[in-house]
Amino acid sequence: MSNAKHLFRMKLAPWALLSVSMAWGWAFVIMKDAISRQNVYNFLFTRFTLAGVVMLLIRPKVLKLINRDLILRAGTAGVFLGFGYIFQTLGLARTGIAITGFVTGLYIVLTPVFAWLILKTKIDRFTWFCVGIATVGLGLLSIHGFSVGFGEFLVFISAIFYALHIIALSQWSSGRDTYAMTIVQLAMCAILSGIASIPGGYSPPPDFGVWAVVIFTAVFATAIAFIIQTWAQAHMDSIKVAVILTMEVVFAAIFAIAFAGEKLTVQTATGGIMVITAMYLIVIKEEK
Repeated sequence: MSNAKHLFRMKLAPWALLSVSMAWGWAFVIMKDAISRQNVYNFLFTRFTLAGVVMLLIRPKVLKLINRDLILRAGTAGVFLGFGYIFQTLGLARTGIAITGFVTGLYIVLTPVFAWLILKTKIDRFTWFCVGIATVGLGLLSIHGFSVGFGEFLVFISAIFYALHIIALSQWSSGRDTYAMTIVQLAMCAILSGIASIPGGYSPPPDFGVWAVVIFTAVFATAIAFIIQTWAQAHMDSIKVAVILTMEVVFAAIFAIAFAGEKLTVQTATGGIMVITAMYLIVIKEEK
């Protein structure tokens, strides 16, 4: 690769990643309406099945790389990812778009805590300080009077599963094909949401609007987003990648206010700012 091409790709990568963050933030807005018209489990089953099919069509030879070891590791990670999406979407159906984005972002803060609990990784005072900021922020986002919002609670559970998913990948990704692992994880997400759909039965998206949301989240916010992320990470420092991807939370809040008519109270805005601050401090700290 020529030096000019390399420099061009290094300049393009951050903007490509920013587009991924925007797509994820926008997905919160359009999913809110879609899941009010279709069962959450049916929506997710269609989304992840379509995403997996698209990725297979793009690179069909990847099937040769899927073996028992990869299925075991990626399948387990996929369970965490699947439950993360399920709880997040159930929470989104019950609370605001911006709040869902803020609480979801807590997975970045929770990851070092679970690494400490599970992998015995050392956690320093600065990280605990960030956890403290995020905890207060979560309280401001989810406590309403003398009760805790059920929607916020569900999204917080999803953040726990996302953190566990990151830890699983950190332990099992090395030496295994990333694309193949992602397809197995998406398949597991589809299986979990499909099983959850059984009691009420499966029905396809009810109208063109919901189909459009399914296609956008499956193709652009999942399949293409993953491909862009993988490509960008080959040309950027991982810390910069993490910082740009956390913009998903910011975009979710901006789009919720601009297009979904949401209004943030002083309490909610303060909680959201605290969570975002903790996220960025955690990510930036990793660079040092």
